[in-house]
Amino acid sequence: MEHNLDSIDKKILDELQKEGRLTNQELSDRVSLSPSPCLRRVRALEKKGIITGYHAHIDQEKCGLPINVFVLVKLEKPTEENMVKFESLIDQMDEVLECFLMTGTHDYLLHVVSESLKTYERFIRRELTRLPNIAAIESSFAFGQVKKRSRLPI
Repeated sequence: MEHNLDSIDKKILDELQKEGRLTNQELSDRVSLSPSPCLRRVRALEKKGIITGYHAHIDQEKCGLPINVFVLVKLEKPTEENMVKFESLIDQMDEVLECFLMTGTHDYLLHVVSESLKTYERFIRRELTRLPNIAAIESSFAFGQVKKRSRLPI
């Protein structure tokens, strides 16, 4: 669903993506709007679901999770019921940061973080392979991260 964003809404979104902890006064100054209308616009963007939350950027290596694995998963039978069940179970796994439904030869792409190869192996053996209806799992390990961006090009 497309929301018609005017140039001020786009400026607000851009500034909040750069720095989510801006005060309303700081934000209103940056987008050249007085504080009350600025706050109303932010609340409207939140209400419409365009702004879905605020978070801190965390250094995953400093938190003891240096391993990034991209996992392709193929289901035996990708029926609606099986997909809903798989997605529900994946949603409960903290190691899985992202899960994408894909086109092509695999049904899902997972972004998994781990503290070591050993803990990733445990995750595969004890959790992922125990999910019902799994036909294939293919893991690719990232050597390093070249680019990380959470800011949309609005």
